Amino acid sequence: MKKNIAIIGSGFSSLAASCYLAQAGHLVTIYEKNQTIGGRARQFKKDGFTFDMGPTWYWMPDVFERFFADFGKDPSDYYELKKLNPAYRVYFGTNDYITIEDTLEKISVAFEKEEPGSSAKLKEFMAQAMDNYNIAIKDLVYRPGVSPLELVSIKTMGKIGQFFSTVSKDVRREFKNQKLISILEFPVLFLGAKPSKTPAFYSFMNFADFGLGTFHPKKGMYSVIDGMKELAEELGVTIKTNENIEKIVVENGRASALIINGEKTTTDVVLSGADYHHTETLLDQKFRQYSESYWQKKTFAPSALLFYVGFDKKIENVDHHTLFFDVDFEKHSEEIYDIPQWPEEPLFYASFPSKTDENVSPNGKEAGIFLIPLAPGLDDIPEIREEYFEKIMNRFEKITNQEVKKYVIFKESFCINDFVSDYNSYKGNAYGLANTLMQTAFLRPKLKSGKVENLFFTGQLTVPGPGVPPALISGKLVAGLIEKENKI
Repeated sequence: MKKNIAIIGSGFSSLAASCYLAQAGHLVTIYEKNQTIGGRARQFKKDGFTFDMGPTWYWMPDVFERFFADFGKDPSDYYELKKLNPAYRVYFGTNDYITIEDTLEKISVAFEKEEPGSSAKLKEFMAQAMDNYNIAIKDLVYRPGVSPLELVSIKTMGKIGQFFSTVSKDVRREFKNQKLISILEFPVLFLGAKPSKTPAFYSFMNFADFGLGTFHPKKGMYSVIDGMKELAEELGVTIKTNENIEKIVVENGRASALIINGEKTTTDVVLSGADYHHTETLLDQKFRQYSESYWQKKTFAPSALLFYVGFDKKIENVDHHTLFFDVDFEKHSEEIYDIPQWPEEPLFYASFPSKTDENVSPNGKEAGIFLIPLAPGLDDIPEIREEYFEKIMNRFEKITNQEVKKYVIFKESFCINDFVSDYNSYKGNAYGLANTLMQTAFLRPKLKSGKVENLFFTGQLTVPGPGVPPALISGKLVAGLIEKENKI
């Protein structure tokens, strides 16, 4: 039966779900509170510069291919991809860095230079990571988190020990060089938790990194949003911006309407890709399935302080993606997860998409994106933002042996307060709910409301978890649940 389906938010998961639901024959409308679509993956333009405001890493190309293939399409029908070589550079001090290239063979050579004998261990580690990837990304994550039995199979039972060890333990058992340990622990940061709290099974992220590689969509990650928007509209989805949802109306136990900018719009199904906690505040108290104390006890992925900087020169001694691990990784992690505070000496990440893509900056200039991971919920004031810009720029100049501050044309910042105001993000988190052992699969907030009929959720706070590829999968999973309900 054809249904009117209202989707709140226009991020990756919402756009993905809209495509599947429209393909199934439903009348789908997306309502976005901001002026432009994309959720956290919005785009910022100024003075000829273009910046991705959120995700900048394109990993797991097979997940994107699988999504578009479900509609008889290919990513290349909508955007152009380039595999990066090098994939990224990691600095550990002045003139002290390791370059991660585009094949495992090249990466093995780099490892062997740092720690003799490590290349053989790396290949063994990667074989395990690939096996985990084939189980997780090709199967497990496409299950909706309804039952613990979803995790039970011959393959997963053989991996049971990896759910009770951690990525950190497994890496440190095989590798002794601290630089190599940091590089191998880095990919799971995309899952939002400390490597010491992330199940060893999640080493599949290392295969996504070293095995599949890092890509760049021409004109940035927003070109993927544009491509999904084009596909959605081809399938009949209506997308409306500047539409702020003020309330979800429940009548006779069913989600029946939305109050949008003061007006009531009736619907048969409500699907929220907005922040899960915020969405439940749009319901009367009795219809919320998770209490405030529930959310307070959860381990959230970090927030971030971001700077979008236009430089009046080309920046040297950096790659498209560059990580700065020249300070204590453990201490910064503690300042995010254990004793939340502004970090004394933060690790940070810098992206220079104009190294790869001439479309994102004027000729002879450089677009720079800088990110400092932070604990969610910290006090966020302009003076602190400025202090941290100075702090990382001073280190950046020293480590890369160049002056850059005097070449700054402009800088714009985005931090905790902006995540709250722009995305209604719980405590201003940037990445959602961390994938720890007790926050995996069926232990995450549910895709379907247990208290309100025809109310569903998608995105990084629910199944399968944070990150762009999981968001695409989340959209598919929730669309499948809605279809299943529709056929009963």
